[in-house]
Amino acid sequence: MIGGHDRTILRDLAKRAAEIASLPVMAERRELWKRHNALERTRPMILVSPEGGWRELLPEESLVCEDERARQIERTLRRRIYVHEGLGDDSVIECEWIVRKAVRHTGWGLEPRFTASSAERGAWAFDPVILAPKDLGKLKYPEVIHDEAATERNLDEARELFGDILEVKLRGVSRIHFHLMQLYCKLRGLTQVMMDMIENPSMLHDAMTFLEEGHQGIVRQYDEMNLLNLNNDGTYHASGGNGYTDELPPDDFDPAHVRPADMWSSAEAQELAQVSPEMHWEFSMQYESRLLEPFGLNGYGCCEDLTLKMDDVLKIPNMRRISISPFADVEKCAELLQDRCIFSWKPKPQHLVGDFNEEMIRDYIRRALDATRGCIVEMVLKDTHTCDNHPERFTRWARIARELAEQY
Repeated sequence: MIGGHDRTILRDLAKRAAEIASLPVMAERRELWKRHNALERTRPMILVSPEGGWRELLPEESLVCEDERARQIERTLRRRIYVHEGLGDDSVIECEWIVRKAVRHTGWGLEPRFTASSAERGAWAFDPVILAPKDLGKLKYPEVIHDEAATERNLDEARELFGDILEVKLRGVSRIHFHLMQLYCKLRGLTQVMMDMIENPSMLHDAMTFLEEGHQGIVRQYDEMNLLNLNNDGTYHASGGNGYTDELPPDDFDPAHVRPADMWSSAEAQELAQVSPEMHWEFSMQYESRLLEPFGLNGYGCCEDLTLKMDDVLKIPNMRRISISPFADVEKCAELLQDRCIFSWKPKPQHLVGDFNEEMIRDYIRRALDATRGCIVEMVLKDTHTCDNHPERFTRWARIARELAEQY
C-alpha cells in the first residue's frame, strides 16, 4: 500500500479532482454529449488530447511522488486536473477512480520485431516475422486470462487510498477497438502487405480471416467470462469522442451480464490510407464490419482519409461516429455524411508547431465549420506529439475553437 509522503500528495490531488467533478458545468457537458451522440444538432463539441505533448505539459520532473506506482497515479490525477484548468475543452471530469480488471490474453503466437531509430523519438522500421504463406501456420488464437487475485489487490489499494474521496469503480473490458491491419503489418511489414494485395491476395485473405476469427474468439471469451463492461459514459471511443449515451444499453439489458449489443465498439485501418476503396473493403473493412456487427453502436477510422470510402463505412452496422482525418476533404465528407453519423473532425495538429498563427487557425476552423453546417460535428485535436514546449498553445487553440463553436 502507498503511504506517507506519497499518500498525502495523492489524496490532496484526488480532493481537487473531486471538486472539479462537482462543478455544475460537468453535468451540463455530460448532457450535451448525450444529445450530440444521439445525433441531435448542438454546437460543435471540442476535445483536446495532448497525447505526446503531455511530456511538455507535465514533464516528469514536475512529479513529486517517490514510489513509481505512486508517480503513475499522480500523473493520472494531475492530467485530469490540467484538462480542466489548462485546456478548457468539453471533457467531463467524473468523481471516480477506475480499477481495471487484470485481463490479458496470450497473444497471437508470433511477436512483432522492429528496427529502432537512431534518433530520439524517431520512427522505427518493420522487421517482418511472417515471410511466407507457411508462416501463417505459426499464428495461434489468443486465450483470455483474468488474474482475479491481482484485480482484488488493485481494488483494495484504490479503496484504501481514495474510497472516501472518489467513487472507486471496478471495470471489466470497456474499450474494444479492432486494429486488424495494424496487427498484421507489424508481423508482415507494411511494404510487403501492399505487395501482397497484388502478388499474393490469397495469403492476405487467409491472414485476415484468421485475425477476424481470433478477434471473434477474444470477444466471445470476454462474453463467456462475463468480463465486458458498459461504456455508455466518458469512456474514450474510436479515435475521438466519448460514449455518453442513453441509447445503450437497450431495453433487454441484463445488469448481471453485459453483452456486445450493450456497448460501443470501433475499428480502423490507417495502413490502407492510400489504397483504393475497393481494396480497402476487400482486404480489411469487410472483416471489420463483421466484427463490429454484434455491437450496439460503432465508430470507424482514425488518421486514414475516408473521403472516397464513406459509402462503404456507412454500410457497417450501427455506425454512429466516423473519423474525418486531417487529410480528408472536409467539404466532400460533409456532403456525403450530413447528419447520418457524427462528423468526428481531426484538425491538423501541426498548427501547434513552429509559428503559432492564431488568425490562420481561426480561418482554418471557420472554413471547416462553414462546410459542416448540416453535420453533427465534434472537433478532436489529437496526435499532438509536441507543442514546441509551448503548453499555452493548447489552451489558446481550445479558446479559438470554443469561440467559433459558440457562433455555430
